[in-house]
Order: sequence, then C-alpha cells, then structure tokens
Amino acid sequence: MKRRQFIGGAAAGALAMPALTRHARADTAIEWKMATSWPKGAPGVGVNAQRLADRIGAMSGGRLTVKLFGAGELVPPFEVFDAVSQGTCEMGHGSPYYWQGKNPVFHYFTGVPFGLMAPEMAGWLQFGGGQALWEEAYAPFGVLPFYAGSSGVQAGGWFAREVNTLDDLKGLRFRIAGLGGEVMRRLGVSVVVTPPGEIFTAMKSNTIDAAEWVGPWNDMAFGLNKVARYYYLPAFHEAGPALELMVNKAEFERLAPDLQEIVRGAAMAGAAETLADFTFHNADAFARLTAAGGTELRSWPEPIAAAMAEAARAVLAELAQSSDLAGRVAASYGGALGKARVWSQWSDVAMLALRNDHSVG
Repeated sequence: MKRRQFIGGAAAGALAMPALTRHARADTAIEWKMATSWPKGAPGVGVNAQRLADRIGAMSGGRLTVKLFGAGELVPPFEVFDAVSQGTCEMGHGSPYYWQGKNPVFHYFTGVPFGLMAPEMAGWLQFGGGQALWEEAYAPFGVLPFYAGSSGVQAGGWFAREVNTLDDLKGLRFRIAGLGGEVMRRLGVSVVVTPPGEIFTAMKSNTIDAAEWVGPWNDMAFGLNKVARYYYLPAFHEAGPALELMVNKAEFERLAPDLQEIVRGAAMAGAAETLADFTFHNADAFARLTAAGGTELRSWPEPIAAAMAEAARAVLAELAQSSDLAGRVAASYGGALGKARVWSQWSDVAMLALRNDHSVG
C-alpha cells in the first residue's frame, strides 16, 4: 500500500469514527423500570399501564424499553411516587391523590368532589394551564407527571346495607380514597384506605362495611358484587379521576430529545386508549351485572347528596387556603369547572337527555 493511500484511508477512517460512535450511542438500548399501584393485569389500570410500557418500547424501536412491576412487586402500591422520586425506578403509574401526604394540592390533579369529568380534566391539563401547575407541584420531588387517562365517571361504592339517612353513615367503615374520604369523614364515616388488591378480602371478612373502587368493569373483576348487595352510583367525588405516568425528572432529561417526545406521545396515546377502554367495558360489564341479578342499584338520597356537597365546599375552601400554590391551582381548576358546568348543560347534559327521550337504537 502506498503511503498516500494509507494516510488517506486512515484519515477517512478517523473522520468516520465519530459518526459511528454517535450512531452507536443513539442506538444503545436503555431499560427503565415502571412501578405501579395496580395488580399486574388488572382491567383498565394494570392492562393500560402495560400497554403504555410496551408502546414506549415499540415507538422507540427498542431503544427505550420499560419493564413493568405490579403493585408490591418492586414497592408497595402507595409508595410508587417515592420510588420514582428516589430513583428506585424511573417510571411509575398511579393516581396523584395516592401521594397527597406529600402535598394536599395533588388532589386537584386526580379530581375533586363534584368536579371535572374526564374530557374536561384533560382539557384543563392540556390547554387550561393545569399541566404547568402539576409540574410545579411535583418539581420539589424531582418527578415529572404526564396525564395517562381516566376511568370516566366512577361508581359510588358497594354497601352491605342500605344508606337512607345521614344517621346511616355514622360509624360506617368505608373504603374510599381522595377528598371524597375527607368529605365522608366529616359526615361521621370511619374512612379506611385499603390498597386495591386488598378490597375484596376486607369486604369479605367484614373488616369494612362498604367500598368504592372504580366502576362495574373493575368492581366485578375484583369480585365486589359477590360480597355486597347494594351498589350506589355515581361517585360524587370521582367524576373523571386522572391516572398518571410519573417519570424521574433527572432520568428523563438524560434521554435524547426524540425519546423524550416518545414518552410524551405514548402517554397521550395511552390516555385516549385508557378512557376508551373504560368507557366500552364499563357499559358492557354493567349490562352483565344487571342481567345477572342479585345487585340492587341505588342513587344517593338527596339529603345525603346535599350534605356531601356542603362538606365538599368546606374541604375545598380549606385546601385552597393551605398554600400559595394551592390557591393558584384552585383558582385555575375552579375557572375551568365553572365554564365546563355552563357548557355541559347545553352539550353533554342536553344531548344525554335528548338521546334518552328519543332513542333510535
């Protein structure tokens, strides 16, 4: 080989190597862990957490893969937020009110009693300033939140006996989460916060007298219709509760920009898929539940509903005054709710009434 050819070849190789190195780095596979608050494979929640994890891997061509851990497999269900914050895992899937002990303002990013429904919640987060406030609330913990969908309107709960008056609530041992639990506590209920996977056992053993979980699809999958007779609908405190994908912020910022966008896009796609999943399967499960018999459907008596609303107003007023951030979130959320309430009377409420009065199917 001539000297000029050798030097030229060596130079060409030297020039090519940085590009090859950059390409190798871009294609280096990264594996993250996702802890969840749900039993693996649980309808709606566990299944869609897995779909979200799988979608990230598929969209990234395997450059970023996510291994999912069900509730208790990596950390207990109510410790997922801490696990993400501390870097035990890079991702988590849960609902913000599970970590309200960190900051009660987190409740707003799940939902509040008599609050926003699922599409309205998504609208506030994405276009009404809610996402920026959510990120501000999580920033001290090094966690970045993404909206991951909703169950839609939930059920009020399963009860071993009827609830006809406010006196019937006194001393009732009720598994209920979020601000709804605080409302019920003020009405004399003994509130119990039980992880989802333990609700059936608690009801069957009479450790609790009543329990709310999600809705017909999940409730039947968990066997709650087999351990209680009376089914109260809807959930006054969960009109459209949000699910979330949590990401360790430092780890997220280490990702290449396209991988960051894949995580964002996968969360948005998962949010739409999750709501569709719940919407279809709750209707299907409710049809099976009512056809099977044995369950007695109940609405909240008006005096109880009025008392719930009065207590909820007091709870929310106190929450709004708890910090500067809480005040700003309350103002933003309340503004979105006020507009949604007016519009829904002329859209969703009116359409539902029209459809019910003039069915064509």
